[in-house]
Amino acid sequence: MPKIDNIEETPNPNAVKFVLKEPVTTGAARSFPNASEAHNDPLAKSLFEVGEVVSIFYMDRMITVEKEDAADWDELLPKLAVPIRAAEAAQGGAMAAAAAAGGAGALGGALGAMLSDDPRLLRINEILDERIRPALAGDGGWLEIVGLKENTLTIKYQGACGSCPSSISGTLMAIEGMIQQEVDPELEVVAI
Repeated sequence: MPKIDNIEETPNPNAVKFVLKEPVTTGAARSFPNASEAHNDPLAKSLFEVGEVVSIFYMDRMITVEKEDAADWDELLPKLAVPIRAAEAAQGGAMAAAAAAGGAGALGGALGAMLSDDPRLLRINEILDERIRPALAGDGGWLEIVGLKENTLTIKYQGACGSCPSSISGTLMAIEGMIQQEVDPELEVVAI
């Protein structure tokens, strides 16, 4: 049962990040943009059942919860703490967690890059892992690569970044600039 170490604000005013003392996954990111997609995940399902929750993202020792605009954090945070404290702590290695999640999430992007025959994808993942994903995780978010087709890299923001205005403007432009400078000047980065 994970203990909450801290609750942090994120750049997204409708999202907070719970920092835990024990991990809830070991390397695999889990993202639930709505309650219907969380029906097979006990932790996400229990958080949506609290009410006024729009999306859930969790990975390792972090859980990001996005609330409805009208919801009040002072009322919602104590209610969210109950299912978080009741959750199972993660067991096993990162690869086992990624396999259990169907290969999606944090390792899914890296595994996809290793399986791709496009050498640009491996370098893009290295850049994201070294410089972008840690900063996003610090703000309660994440990003995964959806695909690389010709000169278009498609990414998907998760957690607090999923609906944050700065992720669609400033962060996206910074990622595109970095990738164009270090990988391919013709690449365009599109967030879905």
